[in-house]
Amino acid sequence: MALKKPEKVRLDINLVEKGWFSSREKARAAIMTGRVLVDDQPISKPGTLVSPEVVIRLRGEEPRYVSRGGLKLARALEVFAINLVGKVVLDAGASTGGFTDCVLQNGAVRVYAVDVGYGQFAWNLRQDPRVVTLERTNIRYLSPEQLPEKADVATVDVSFISLNKVLPSIKDLLQEEGQIIALIKPQFEAGPQKVGKKGVVRDKAVHQEVILGIMRTANQLGLSAVGLTYSPLLGPEGNIEYFIWLKNQRAADPDAAQTPQDSLAWAETASKTVMEAHEKLLPRP
Repeated sequence: MALKKPEKVRLDINLVEKGWFSSREKARAAIMTGRVLVDDQPISKPGTLVSPEVVIRLRGEEPRYVSRGGLKLARALEVFAINLVGKVVLDAGASTGGFTDCVLQNGAVRVYAVDVGYGQFAWNLRQDPRVVTLERTNIRYLSPEQLPEKADVATVDVSFISLNKVLPSIKDLLQEEGQIIALIKPQFEAGPQKVGKKGVVRDKAVHQEVILGIMRTANQLGLSAVGLTYSPLLGPEGNIEYFIWLKNQRAADPDAAQTPQDSLAWAETASKTVMEAHEKLLPRP
């Protein structure tokens, strides 16, 4: 039976979903001024229906990666000084392939690109012999037996699910001393009552609470938090996002508790990072 083709979506929505713009308003403006090229053809109507597989390019700039996700991850790799040369990488929530593109350009020898959806992954990356695509695959239920090897590093960019729910399975897919670089999206971590209109979370206290909650979960899983920074680009609708760097250092222990010193240090780090992100990324009133 033939596979059903991915449904087409409006171009302005496609641009936001793939991370080119933080809002539909900005996407529409770029389209209507002729900046957006679809498969190298200019499109001037925001409502034009396009396939998720189309190649997007912005006129006047040569994109370094297949999506803005690559730019986000590139900064985290720089801040954390992570060397990916010769590494096997698991890309959880691969989507268009921005993270995959970034790690390949930084020396990864193989990438397992996992995504619950299908038809979004960039064509040029599909053809790369270093990439193994695992579409229609939920990272929560991917077992080590389904992969030929364990990963040295996992990059994570998931939506509509908490990192707390995917970290256990990702840890199982890592080498004993593996690392995780995960994008924290407060809008998918905070409770519904703490998420504002259009799925935006602006409260600094909620951001800090979300980050510390993920650190606690990581600690119980035997993952040590060794770095935290913010994404240089806002997510859809203008949400601030963060990167956390974790190392796989011991067996899971549901009863494990951080030492008071660690708890205090990470609370201070989270507070400082959240404050800096808000100052750098959000317009002053």
